[in-house]
Amino acid sequence: MRQIRYVATASLDGYIAGPNGEIDWIVPDPEFDFRALLNQFDTALLGRRSYELTLRPDAPPWPHGMSVYVFSRTLRQPDHPKVTLVADKLAETLTALRARSGKDILLFGGGSLFRSVLDAGLVDTVEVAVRPVLLGGGIPLLPPPAKRANLKLTAHKVSKRGIVALRYAVE
Repeated sequence: MRQIRYVATASLDGYIAGPNGEIDWIVPDPEFDFRALLNQFDTALLGRRSYELTLRPDAPPWPHGMSVYVFSRTLRQPDHPKVTLVADKLAETLTALRARSGKDILLFGGGSLFRSVLDAGLVDTVEVAVRPVLLGGGIPLLPPPAKRANLKLTAHKVSKRGIVALRYAVE
């Protein structure tokens, strides 16, 4: 069965974006190959706000052939033909995706979607790159209210720039 892996970048004080949604503090690190990471997946899950960030002209495109599912109650499918919109039935949709053959499933950005998938018991790993910056506020990695989840560290790496990449299995 394919795994659902939450992959995010967070500040040292636990935010995935600043108070106004800014992500300008997330700068590329030459030791981290984002394309190699994306090649481990053939499906991506995004919340509406994260998806809208990918629509900016300066946003890199998703790898060719990647299926993108956007969880939103406000977007309309005819306006976004290149993605699959999901308005409800999160657990059923993700259970069906996990049962299909293929690569792992990327849960990308979006603390609210992460909370929903984690609360449904469908997140297999949490992979966070902790950046050496304190934002003092913003969008938290896991917004409340959320259920407690026990994690087991399975890998870690520290870059020369002080980024600490952590990988946890959800127990």
